[in-house]
Amino acid sequence: MPDAADATDATDVGDATDAAGLTVGQVSARLGVTVRALHHWDEIGLVRPSLRTAAGYRLYTAGDLERLHRVIVYRETGLGLDRIRTVLDDSTADVPGALRAQRAQVAERIDRLRQISAGLDRMIDAHERGLLLTVEQQAAIFGPQWNPDGPAQARRRYGDTTQWRQYAERSASRGPEEWQSIADANAGLDRALADAMDSGVTPGSPEANQLVERHREVFAAYFPLTRQMQVCLGRMYEADPAFAAHYDGIRAGLATWFRHIVDAAARAHGIDPDTATWR
Repeated sequence: MPDAADATDATDVGDATDAAGLTVGQVSARLGVTVRALHHWDEIGLVRPSLRTAAGYRLYTAGDLERLHRVIVYRETGLGLDRIRTVLDDSTADVPGALRAQRAQVAERIDRLRQISAGLDRMIDAHERGLLLTVEQQAAIFGPQWNPDGPAQARRRYGDTTQWRQYAERSASRGPEEWQSIADANAGLDRALADAMDSGVTPGSPEANQLVERHREVFAAYFPLTRQMQVCLGRMYEADPAFAAHYDGIRAGLATWFRHIVDAAARAHGIDPDTATWR
């Protein structure tokens, strides 16, 4: 039947001329609207072709095309089809009011997209830089001993790891106040570790194990830290000159003592520190 022929676009129908009307395919090509959309608008009564050929093919008149133009214009403003029908057919419709309401919605979407764009910029910067703070902010928060090249060095060393991505995702949403809170938590932990070592707290004791758990909690500000990963960090704190200098600068021997309490806590959870890996 003709409907099926319309769906496949009978643009070569001999009696379909501009004077007599345009077929679905011709209208689709002329207005840049899909045949499927034209059929849908016909089915819901939004724009129905006024004529048919003797063979039953749909034909759009000049008046139909004018209505189609208006539908397309309003659709491009973001109005839904039901709202468009009201605008076109209801003589009492407040068209300027409808358009103003649509403009307000568009403005809200634009504002939201700008926020998303800014967030993406920060996320990109965080993945590439790690720390979204100025050198001055870093020094004020982390102290004069802080190395501002540290984040770049970490990016080169760990940039292809899951943990760097997790760190960057957290960093992207943080400002100076939150970083100050994290720095304070780390400084408080360092003092607690030094005080515990001075007090003779032994590895494997409840006090030592509580400090190990506290370290994992504080470190989670950067990325989730498993017990095996914590063992690896303990080794690095002792072996890496920069980390060792930090901890031993607080108390002589603190880096080694910290490794010992981490290893003891790991053993209590069934982990052999000698075979622990970064996972």
